[in-house]
Amino acid sequence: MQGSLIQPTQTPNNPPGKLAGFNVPDAVERMLGQPTLWWEALGMFVHHFADWEAEWQASQGNNEAERRLVHALRSSAANVGADHLSCIAATLEELLAKRCVGQGSAIPPSIRWYLKDCFRETWRSAAAAKQLTMATYS
Repeated sequence: MQGSLIQPTQTPNNPPGKLAGFNVPDAVERMLGQPTLWWEALGMFVHHFADWEAEWQASQGNNEAERRLVHALRSSAANVGADHLSCIAATLEELLAKRCVGQGSAIPPSIRWYLKDCFRETWRSAAAAKQLTMATYS
């Protein structure tokens, strides 16, 4: 995920054209072209997933609990335009779903490491953008 974290022209009515880890234009389009809805969703993403990593790590070993947490991340990430994170989460979710019905094998540790790294980078990017906007336009 290369590129600048945020662009200085972002406002609640003007989302960043570039935000590391996000496809902002497509996400805003899905939200009826209303940037304020995207900012609200981004804020909910930051708030809701602030403790996600610790909860997720604690759930490992319980396939169904982990699958639910990964599913929530996948769908929320897709909603705000964090497409890459959503895709990685979907891969793990599928493997966990198979394990839940006794069809899967061991999950390669590299998938979890990659999800963790991508989550951290994406969440930090979202939190920084939201914080800057709130500080600038509150």
